[in-house]
Amino acid sequence: MTEQRVDSCDLLCLDLPHAEQIRAGLPALPEVEPAAMRARALGDPTRLTIAAALSSGDELCVCDMAWVVGQAQNLVSHHLRQLKHAGLVTSRRDGKLVMYALTPQGKALAAAVLGEPVVEGGQRG
Repeated sequence: MTEQRVDSCDLLCLDLPHAEQIRAGLPALPEVEPAAMRARALGDPTRLTIAAALSSGDELCVCDMAWVVGQAQNLVSHHLRQLKHAGLVTSRRDGKLVMYALTPQGKALAAAVLGEPVVEGGQRG
């Protein structure tokens, strides 16, 4: 029995007008690079777990986040800085605490990666 390849065409068939229309509408590389950086930021299991926790908990301090995800506070702080650099979380100082929350882009991307809808208020749908 011959195995069929399903990942490529057997013929060179190019619908040039259709392909050109799609190609012309693609974003330029400088526009795509920040999105790729945000996607890479959630490619780490710890950062994705942090994003999942923030999508459930709205806003958390580093101490609470470390306990929630079961990691050392310095490691969680490092990952939160990376998520902040990627534009996926914001931080604010509340006295001696630093509180973190997902940005709207962070909520949307975390929901897409986790495969779970996130509704307003941070609750999972």
